[in-house]
Amino acid sequence: MRLDDFDYPLPQTAIASTPMRPRHQARMLDMTGDGLVDRRVIDLPGCLNENDLLVVNNTQVLAARLFGRRVRDASKSTGSKIESKVEITLLRPLATDKDATDSDWLVLAKPARKLAVGDALHFAADFTAKVMGVEADGCRVLRFNKTDKAFYACLDKYGVMPLPPYIPRPKTPTTNPNHKDKTDYQTIFARPKHKGAVAAPTAGLHFDDTLLTRLRHAKIQQTEVTLHVGGGTFLPVKHADPRHHTMHKEWGHISPTAARAINQTRDRGGRVVAVGTTSLRLLESCMHQHQAIQPYTADTDLFILPGFRFQATDMLLTNFHLPKSTLLMLVMAFAGSAKIRHAYHHATHNGYRFFSYGDACLMARQ
Repeated sequence: MRLDDFDYPLPQTAIASTPMRPRHQARMLDMTGDGLVDRRVIDLPGCLNENDLLVVNNTQVLAARLFGRRVRDASKSTGSKIESKVEITLLRPLATDKDATDSDWLVLAKPARKLAVGDALHFAADFTAKVMGVEADGCRVLRFNKTDKAFYACLDKYGVMPLPPYIPRPKTPTTNPNHKDKTDYQTIFARPKHKGAVAAPTAGLHFDDTLLTRLRHAKIQQTEVTLHVGGGTFLPVKHADPRHHTMHKEWGHISPTAARAINQTRDRGGRVVAVGTTSLRLLESCMHQHQAIQPYTADTDLFILPGFRFQATDMLLTNFHLPKSTLLMLVMAFAGSAKIRHAYHHATHNGYRFFSYGDACLMARQ
């Protein structure tokens, strides 16, 4: 298995920088049959049966990107300071890790090479952090001066939505004219009590009240799980052999209600339809560890490659993913490499919009 096996040509013009409005009018490539059918997301109810169950991710995305200044003592004798600009993206809280506190976070930093242990970071007069550690992969451990509600209030005030790097936006919130990202990059399923993602579960971005009404009328049931999508989803695979890639941990939760709904669906012969790769990874992580869908709360770093044996998920609604990405590897494992290549060739030649704000595809497990 080689990284180049997961590459494909994509024109820059195919990358969506804004979502479709209304959301349900995004295109949907139906791959569930022998051929390919061009549809719209609003057509989803007609592709499902009454016994099927949609599993959606209710995580809420944090304004997880912060811009600030690194402050370092230049001279202890004179008390002078050296300052430089820095950008960080939160990855995950470290409160459950050994020796960590409630204010410690693992982060991506730019420029990371300039951040050393002991450096102070100033994001606002009342919002600061200190570099506590440097990980082997270059990530930094920051200890913020706020915890709990005060910390999240500062994120809401000073942070910006952590859009992927392929969506161009001005660098600071004060100069960003596209304030709609605060709502555009949040799914209709997002719950404030499940705040914690630093990237959106983008398949859920296609759902709105109109589509949910259509699904209810079609008697398609749904249940919610939580997976706090991590910033590691933006990290490229650097190894020529992708099996050597290390996935970042993401926290997930399957409630007793969700586990019961999924098991009842399987018992009555219905299909479990994951809305997004995040929902799928959580279900498969639970099944992989316990050989059953049950109430589940744990970190997962499950890496799905071709050859993986899926046990929990029958269908997947997802967006079109980046070349050489772990998500493209996942969908190739799920639907088959040849089918995905055929579908992506069709999409690139028929005007589909790619990546987070782009169109969707519906596929069945091979």
